[in-house]
Amino acid sequence: MKLTYSILFTIFYLSSYAQPNCDAFIYYGDTLKYKACKKAEETKGHYQFSKRYQEILDESIAIDSTFAYAYREKSTAYLKSGDFITWKELIDKAVKHNFKENLGYRGWCRYQFFKDYQGAIEDIEELENKVKFDIGFSANGDYHLNIAKALCYKAIGQKEKAIEIINKQLNSEDHFLGAYDYLHLGVLYLEQNEFEKAIEAFNKQTEDNELAENQFYLALTYKVLQKPADYKTHLNEAKVLYLDGRKMFDPYTNPMDKIFLEDIENEFKESANKN
Repeated sequence: MKLTYSILFTIFYLSSYAQPNCDAFIYYGDTLKYKACKKAEETKGHYQFSKRYQEILDESIAIDSTFAYAYREKSTAYLKSGDFITWKELIDKAVKHNFKENLGYRGWCRYQFFKDYQGAIEDIEELENKVKFDIGFSANGDYHLNIAKALCYKAIGQKEKAIEIINKQLNSEDHFLGAYDYLHLGVLYLEQNEFEKAIEAFNKQTEDNELAENQFYLALTYKVLQKPADYKTHLNEAKVLYLDGRKMFDPYTNPMDKIFLEDIENEFKESANKN
């Protein structure tokens, strides 16, 4: 069920920043953006990393230098290719000309690709302060931006604040549960030595989207609580899930709290040495 929600989030996000409806610019009387938009439509069928793709977007920007969509589309190829300096220059222009659709995206990328946690917090909080609507989700659809913000606070050492933000978001009426929300909450509680709350969060994650990571951290919780039988049970389940491919995944970076098979095997070795 939860995996389906995650897929739906991704589809929603991608569709929400698809090629703009050029006719809408005519409706609002902006003929220049209409022409820039029609030019940008010519990228269809061209590979994102191709010279012609970039040239078409340059021509679109030449028509209207404030057309944010073209800057953002240009920036994506540079982000994926690792040219972060050029990406930043382009996405900053997209934010300047349309902050509503690009500020949260820039914040997410600062978190995901650069580990610029403070910068990501600033972008997400600025968006919250500037708009009255829901600020939306990460580019991959896995997180509400408030959950991403909480992970940034965790990364800079403010774990209590991170817990507060996640719980507030989870308790909001219109929150759609993300793929890893309760997993991250459980890990935070574990790191704060609030073990019963950690177990409760991990159990909720199990109900919605079971993962190797979830069982692994649940095992670590029982390890601290000196419950060896539960520890081994959940560690074994973590390995089964991992080998079955039920684990955290992102095609570009390793998500926070992700584990690897080596982590599980090391726990087995440590347990065997103790015995």
